[in-house]
Formats: sequence, C-alpha cells, structure tokens
Amino acid sequence: MKKDPCPPLPLHTPDSKLKQRLAPLRTQGRSSGITLHTGSLEIFTTFFSHSAYVSTFELRDVSHALSDPNWVNAMHEELENFERNHVWDLVEPLPNCRPIGTKWVFKNKQGENGMVMRNKVRLVAQGFCQKEEIDYEETFAPVARLEAIRILLTFAASKGFKLQQMVVKSAFLNGFIEKEVYVRQPSGFESAKFPNWLRKALYGLKQAPIAWYARLKSFLLKSGFVMGSVDKTLFLLSRGGDTMIVQIYVDDIIFGGSSHALVSSFAEQMSREFEMSLMGELQFFLGLQIKQCPEGTFVHQAKYTRDIFKKFEMGDSKPMTTPMSTNTALDADEDGEAVDQKEF
Repeated sequence: MKKDPCPPLPLHTPDSKLKQRLAPLRTQGRSSGITLHTGSLEIFTTFFSHSAYVSTFELRDVSHALSDPNWVNAMHEELENFERNHVWDLVEPLPNCRPIGTKWVFKNKQGENGMVMRNKVRLVAQGFCQKEEIDYEETFAPVARLEAIRILLTFAASKGFKLQQMVVKSAFLNGFIEKEVYVRQPSGFESAKFPNWLRKALYGLKQAPIAWYARLKSFLLKSGFVMGSVDKTLFLLSRGGDTMIVQIYVDDIIFGGSSHALVSSFAEQMSREFEMSLMGELQFFLGLQIKQCPEGTFVHQAKYTRDIFKKFEMGDSKPMTTPMSTNTALDADEDGEAVDQKEF
C-alpha cells in the first residue's frame, strides 16, 4: 500500500482539564534559572528582568510547550493574530476536502548580544502536501539583494537621510489567497473535528510569499509610491520637492526621506493598514550592524564575528594582522575533500 505523504493529524476535542490547564498558564511566569557569569551590571539586570517573561530554551515538541507558560502565552498570541486578521473560518468538512496539516514552530528571538528577547511561535501549514495548479499557482516573490541594501545605505548617507526600520507583525497573514485551501486546527487547540477554511495566507503555504508581496505592493502603489524598474522591492515617493525611499525585505521595511513629516506620515499609514513594530533608527539588518552618524554610515559585523569565533572555538586565539603569511603560495588540492567555502 502506498503511504500517504501527508498523513492526517490527530484531532481531539479539548476536555475541561485542558481548558483548566491552559487558562492559568497565560498569566504565570517562570524564571529560566540560567545565571550570567560575565557582562556588565546592565546586561545582568536586563537578563533577569526578561527571564521572568521568556523561556531561554527552544522546544520542538508541542506537548512540552503546553507545559511551559511562556510558550503557551506565545501560542495564544499567534492565534490571536489569526483572529485579528480574519485568517480562517471553522467550517464543516466537505465531501472531497483534504485539509493540509499544521505544525507549531518555536524560536527564540535574540538581540545583538545574544540575549533571548522574545519567545516567538509560528503556526505553519505543511505546504509540501499542496499540489500545483490545484492548491496554488505562483509562488515566487522578489526579495531585496544584499547589494541593494548596501546601495540604499550609501544613497541615504549621501543625501543625509536617517534610515528607519519597521517590521510587519505576522506579515504573511495579511496576504489574500485565490485558491480554496483548508487546514487542520493547531495541535493542542482543537475545538471540533472540523477543518479551517483559509481566507488569507498562512506561513508554510506555497503561495504565502507572493500573496503578502502583492498585498504590500498594492498598498504602496495606492499611496503614491513608484516601484523601481529593476529592483521590485524598492519604492520611491516624491511630494512637494521632498523624496522618500522604501526598501522591503519580506516583512522588514527600511525607509527614510528628506522630510521628517513625510517619513512620520508614512509610518502612521503603515500602522493603520498593518500591525507594525516600529524599530526606530536602523541599527541591525541581515547580520549587518549599522551606525548612522553625521560623518557617514558605518557598517560592521562584530556579532557575526563573535559567533564565528564561538562556533569554531577560537575565542582564546591571539589576534593577528593577517591570518597567515602573505607570501605563501597555495595550489588547489585536486584529491582533497570539497568544503563549503561560505562557512568560512
């Protein structure tokens, strides 16, 4: 017998015990129990102020997550995002309806110093079960290249723009989908043996990226922006002699302009249309640490360098001006084992 590549997930109706267990977990807090041995007093204090509200351990099993109040709170927050965005409706199963499975994904969001700032939970669809031309058509969505980000930083520095950053919360939940798609209810939160009919895109769906990009592009064009002829993630706005530039990278948005009023107006428009997190001045993006000064914009990767040292256990190595002699000539090792050059 041929095995089903997309086995159905078990569905339960939560009993009173589950409801009683989930309710108090939303308000409880628990310390991680981890002690910092190094760092300044400020970092020490910040760590323990966060430890009462976040878990420092990433989980893979939903059964363990349901016993941790910090992760349960994050799961409730994700489902509340679904409700606010009207992502789905609970419906009765249709005769030929084959719902797509869902899965909880747990991730810790870290700051520049590696401290856990937030427990992030995503409910994703098992999109590998979707069939082309039945469940979806287009999947491609343009993404800004790193070279484009560097050009933007250079342009902003030359014009004296202060670049700002904002993040769209649960961005993919804002994208409308054209095909009729059904998904199973999330594990641990089932209310009946019914599937959910999706109104909007869900993380994990094949068409989710293009659905979100189409929604954001439509909003920017209606707001008077002009899309770049080459870079489809770059948008320009000219109004009354002032200029504003917007660069999008999935749910991250970098923006700046010659007029503070124009920039503030754009941030307010975005906040009215989508649920946003305004990050303030651009400081950290795609692994780049950015410092904007009157003298210019400086880019470095101190955190990335520290992570590399830690990964390869080189934290105690002595600093050198060059990693090896500049006069050493190397030949290709034809018989050697190939290595991943990007890793180094």
